Amino acid sequence: MRRTKILIIDDDESLRRVLEYNLAQEGYAVLTAASGEQGLDHLRKEGADLVVTDVRMAGMDGLRVMEEVRKLDPSIQVIILTAFGTIEMAVEAMKAGAFHYISKPFNRDELKLTIRKALELKALEKENVVLRQALKSRNDMENIVAESPGMQQIVEMVRRVAPTETTVLILGESGTGKELVARALHGLSPRGRGPFVAVNCAAIPESLLESELFGHVKGAFTGAIRDRVGKFEAADGGTIFLDEIGEMRLDLQVKILRCLEERVVERVGDNQLIRVDVRVLAATNKDLTKAIQAGEFREELYYRLNVVPLAIPPLRERREDIRALTQHFLKNLGAPPRLTIAPDAFRALETYDWPGNVRELENALERALIFQRADTLAMTDLPETIRVPRVRESPALPVSLPEAGLSLEEVEKGLILRALQKHDWNQSRAARYLGITRHTLLYRMDKHGIERPGSRSAGDEGEPKPDAQG
Repeated sequence: MRRTKILIIDDDESLRRVLEYNLAQEGYAVLTAASGEQGLDHLRKEGADLVVTDVRMAGMDGLRVMEEVRKLDPSIQVIILTAFGTIEMAVEAMKAGAFHYISKPFNRDELKLTIRKALELKALEKENVVLRQALKSRNDMENIVAESPGMQQIVEMVRRVAPTETTVLILGESGTGKELVARALHGLSPRGRGPFVAVNCAAIPESLLESELFGHVKGAFTGAIRDRVGKFEAADGGTIFLDEIGEMRLDLQVKILRCLEERVVERVGDNQLIRVDVRVLAATNKDLTKAIQAGEFREELYYRLNVVPLAIPPLRERREDIRALTQHFLKNLGAPPRLTIAPDAFRALETYDWPGNVRELENALERALIFQRADTLAMTDLPETIRVPRVRESPALPVSLPEAGLSLEEVEKGLILRALQKHDWNQSRAARYLGITRHTLLYRMDKHGIERPGSRSAGDEGEPKPDAQG
């Protein structure tokens, strides 16, 4: 466990030695500096949880030191040491944000007590940040709109899985709300008061991702001027969300697997193992089974992450949610309560395919509100791509259309059955044949009650069964 680090800045060498000895006896890691400039240099390179500085020094005085400390990290508390005749400067420092001042000569117990109170305040401020984050996570559950059967099933699974320590793999196209679901899982869990740390694995350069996830020690590589805590350590006691994990390179996947199995991480440039207590949630818009076949994703990590899969349907498959989502976004975007939507505009929203999913709907409504002039959101306020959707050539239908009509549900069920039979009930091949993902196929098989004849489950030979795959 990392020791609390205290930086002492004073131009009196004997005082620095005494303070260093006494605080080290209390279990603190202590850095010392003979001047304000040297102290700030230590702070930039090594970091600190607390600064104890003399108020009157040659060059940079304690007030200026405190000002620079606040710029580097406002969460660091500063205690001012003051001799007789500099009380006014110490009071000025208190007004500027110092935690407290102590007059020289001081009682060692008084200093230790003041330091302990300053660190308790820092911890309390951190806890307040975490509590606000947890409240946001709980609100995220309320923000999940679930009018459609598919999303109602997701909400039910979130409520059942959240209180556990189970690893969850959230699947879905970009913009479907995977992080919203991850935050809800965290907020409803016993870890809800702990940190929620989200990492977009696709947004961080490959060369920096390992350091970002696991941290590094000073000198580990060019530019590593100080020790740095990684995201796994930052999430200790809470949840880490690895978004777009399908983009992670193979060697890092091995380290993620080790962390899942052994609950330890190793900083870049260090051989010391650091124990972490985190729940891992992951998400991807890729078909990981195809990535495994292509040698781009480790099979053992896939099964370790895929304990409980949550496949979020795209918006085009949950059109029942569009009306409720529209009202939800308009309210959040500050639309006037009296605002209405023209019937033709709403029909356009309902019939559009939404390749960008829920995120695209929100952006479209935000844009519409900017251009909207009356109390009615008109068709002309919508983006052109929605007003004039791209016309696609209709493919030849594999079925005839009888005059008496037909049931779309039965046609879909029949096509799925025919595809499964054609491919000997291999779900992956049948899904590719139908042009959908395997998880979408499993969802629709469950929807239509399709099972392989003569078995309890329609699982592929050699593949996990649907009840383990979602």
